[in-house]
Amino acid sequence: MDIKKEILRYKAIGDQEEKDKKLVLKYLNNIEDIFSRENELIHFTTSAFVINKNKNKLLMIYHNIYNSWGWIGGHADGDEDLVNVAKKEIKEETGIKKVKSLINEIFSIEILPVKGHIKNGKYVTPHIHISIDYLFEADENEIIIPKEDENSGVKWIPFENVVDSSTESHMKVIYQKAIDKIKIIKKNENH
Repeated sequence: MDIKKEILRYKAIGDQEEKDKKLVLKYLNNIEDIFSRENELIHFTTSAFVINKNKNKLLMIYHNIYNSWGWIGGHADGDEDLVNVAKKEIKEETGIKKVKSLINEIFSIEILPVKGHIKNGKYVTPHIHISIDYLFEADENEIIIPKEDENSGVKWIPFENVVDSSTESHMKVIYQKAIDKIKIIKKNENH
């Protein structure tokens, strides 16, 4: 997978994605070690929007660092195949073993601030995540298991409760955008 080509192909929706896509391409072309946390200022992450078969619930984890329900995801850690990183994170953070990609392309792009925090007993300085996100489907009856060193809960949350379940104001907009996009996909499937 060529992530640069994938980002170039991505059809940004709205002002936020247009601006973020433009900056992501600029950073990708001009910043070294951008796929590694060794770059302590800005680096790639990937996130997964995992929905159920009825396309009315989102699988979310309770992030211990952020004290909020949120999406599933993690750092690229040198791997430029971000869809596979997202699949790995789903399995690690939720215990879900069977997921399928609903679309074979990027679902969403964001540049997100990360506040300084303590992780594994060490201070992590404030930095920026370039989040490339994908859309997956899983069976909501499959057993879910939190990854206790990262999250203290995993649950399926109905779309109408997703935004309110997050305590991070900057993420509420991202979750609403994702739900709106998923509803359009569902509507197009039914026509």
